Amino acid sequence: MQKRLLYFLLTILVAAGRNTSAQEVGVLSPDRQLKLTVTLNNGQPVYTVTYQGKVMLENSPLGLVTNEADFSAGLKYIGKEEATVDKQYANAKIKKAQIHYKANKLTCQWENARQQKIKIVFQLSDNNIAFRYEIPVLDKRMSCVIKSEATGYKFPAATTTFLSPMMGPMGGFARTSPSYESGYEPDAPLGKPTRGKDGYVFPGLFRVGDKGWVLLSETGVSSLYCASHLSDGTPEGLYTVEYPDARQNNGFGSTGAAIALPGVTPWRTITVGADLKPIVETTIPFDVVDPLYEAAQPYRFGRGTWSWIVWQDPSMNYADQVKFIDLAATLKFEYILIDALWDTNIGKEKMKELIKYAASKKVGVLLWYNSNGPFNDAPMGPRNKMSSSIARKKEMKWLREAGVKGLKVDFFGGDKQETMRLYEDILSDANDYGLMIIFHGATLPRGWEVMYPNYVGSEAVLASEMLIFSQQVREAEAFYASLHPFIRNTVGSMEFGGVLLNKYLTKNNTERNQRLTTDGFQLATAVLFQNPVQLFGITPNNLTDVPGFEIGFMKDIPTVWEETIFIDGYPGKYCIIARRHGKQWYVAGVNANKEPLKVKIKLPMLAGSNVRMYNDKMDRTTYTTESKINNSGELEIEIQPKGGFVLRQ
Repeated sequence: MQKRLLYFLLTILVAAGRNTSAQEVGVLSPDRQLKLTVTLNNGQPVYTVTYQGKVMLENSPLGLVTNEADFSAGLKYIGKEEATVDKQYANAKIKKAQIHYKANKLTCQWENARQQKIKIVFQLSDNNIAFRYEIPVLDKRMSCVIKSEATGYKFPAATTTFLSPMMGPMGGFARTSPSYESGYEPDAPLGKPTRGKDGYVFPGLFRVGDKGWVLLSETGVSSLYCASHLSDGTPEGLYTVEYPDARQNNGFGSTGAAIALPGVTPWRTITVGADLKPIVETTIPFDVVDPLYEAAQPYRFGRGTWSWIVWQDPSMNYADQVKFIDLAATLKFEYILIDALWDTNIGKEKMKELIKYAASKKVGVLLWYNSNGPFNDAPMGPRNKMSSSIARKKEMKWLREAGVKGLKVDFFGGDKQETMRLYEDILSDANDYGLMIIFHGATLPRGWEVMYPNYVGSEAVLASEMLIFSQQVREAEAFYASLHPFIRNTVGSMEFGGVLLNKYLTKNNTERNQRLTTDGFQLATAVLFQNPVQLFGITPNNLTDVPGFEIGFMKDIPTVWEETIFIDGYPGKYCIIARRHGKQWYVAGVNANKEPLKVKIKLPMLAGSNVRMYNDKMDRTTYTTESKINNSGELEIEIQPKGGFVLRQ
C-alpha cells in the first residue's frame, strides 16, 4: 500500500514537473551569453531576455490578432521544436562583405480556445534575437488580415532611450510625411510621449542602465506585409509594435496586413550587448532574409555628384548639369544624379544628349522621379511615372534605351502594405530594365539590401538637404552624425548626401547657410556613413577653393566595405569606426562635444603601420600628415568640436 502511494505521489510530481517545464521554455545563443525564456502568463505568451546573466528585457508580451483568430490571449502551450541555423552568404552592399550566421532556433506552438494554432519562431545568434509568427491555415481559411500585434518590449526601470519620433501623417512638405526624418533625444526617460503620440520609428536604441545596450528593429518587410513602428511606451517601460496610422496616404488603404495562409510576419530583431560594439557591427537585418529575385545584371556601386543639394532648383538646366558631369569626371566619380524638374527644364530629348555626353566622360546618369501617385501634393516632376505598372514599365523602357543607370524615387510618406507593394514593384520592374534604385522621402529599409539585388539605399534620416533649409539642423549636424552609426545606419544603407565642402551652403559660397562643422568632419562622414552609392555635395568651385589633399581624398574614397569594426564612442557625443576596403583600412571619427576630445584608441589592425592622418587644428583648419601607429596598435588623438579625423592606411 505504501509503495503504491509513493508511486502515485511520484507520478503526480513528475507530471507537475513536466507541466511546469512545458510552460517555460528557453534558448541560448551559440556562445551561451544571450538567453531568451518564454512563459505563459494567464494565457498570454511572454518572454524575457538576459545577457551575461543580466535582465535586458523583462516579461514582454507576444501575440497577434487576426480577423479569423485571436492569438493575444487565452492561449495554451502545445509544444516546441529545436534546431540550429548555419548560413553563409556574401553581400557587397552592407557593412560586412562575407557573413557566417549561426543561430539556435526555438519554435513554440500555441493554441487558442477554438483550437486554432500559431507558431512563434525564435533564432538566437551571438548578441542577436530574431523572431516572427508563423500562421497555418485557419479552419480552412487560406487568407486572413493581421489587425494588430501584442508584441512588446518591457525594459528595466533604469533604461534610457535614443528614439526618433514617427512623423504625423499627411504633414510636412506637400503632405508627404511620415518620411523618417525626425531628430533624436539622447538618454531620454522611458515612456516619454511624442507630441502627437504617433510613437517612434525603427530602429530604437536603449541603454539599460549599467547592464548594456539593446537595439530594436524589424526586417524582411516586403509587399506581403506592412511596416511597423514602436508605440510611445508606458512609464513602466513597455513599448509595443504598432501598425501604420489609418490617416497615412490621405486616409486610403489598410492599417494591418493581408496575408495568404500559411503565412509569416516580418522578423522582429533585438540586438544586445554589454557595450556598443555588437550594436554597430550587427548584421541581423540581413542574416534572416534571402534574395527575392536574381540581379538582371551586375550593378556597379560608387560615388556621384549632384547639383541640387547646394545649387538647388535653379541648377536644373542643361549647362549646369554639364558642369557637374565634368566635376564627376575630374573626381573620378562613377555617377551624377540629375534631380527634380529635369523633365520640364531639360526634357527627354536634351536629356539623351546629356546622358551621351556623360558616357563619353565615363560617368553614369541617375535620374530623380516623384513616386506620385495619388498620395500627396508634391508638384515636382516627373510625376505619375512610378505609381502604376503600365506607366512605370513604359518609362523604364525609355530609361534603359537612353542609357540611364538608376533612379532616385522620392515622396512615399507611409508604411501601409499598399506602400510596401509600391516599393517592391518599383524595385522589381527596375531590375527587369537594369536600373538601380535609391529611395528618398522614404521609410527605413528592412533587409532590402539582400532581398532586392538592385536596391542601393534609402534616405530615411534627417539628411543633408535639411542642412540647407534649417539653422537648427546645421547647429546639430555633429550631434546627429555621432548617432547614425549606432542607430539608423547600423540596420540599413543610408543615403545621406553629404561631404559638403562649401563654407556657406549656397551656390556663391557666401553670406548665408554657414556650415558649422570642419572639413575634417565632412571627410570623416564619407567613411562613417555607409551606402553603396554615395552622392556627395561637392561643387565645381571646391576644386580650387579647398585644399588639394581634400579633393585627393575624395577621389579615392570607396563606398563598399569588406569589414566594419566599432572603435569607440557614445551616441550623441562622438563616434569612431574602422572600415576595410580590400586590404586598406580607414578609421574615421567625429566629435559632437563643445570641447576638444582626447581619446586613446586601440587599432590592432594597424599596429606598426604607417598611416595618413586627416585632422583639424584648433583654429578649425584641416591638415594632413603622415603618422605611425605603435606596435601595440594604440593611438592618442584629439578631435576638435564639430570636427573629425580620418586615418588612411
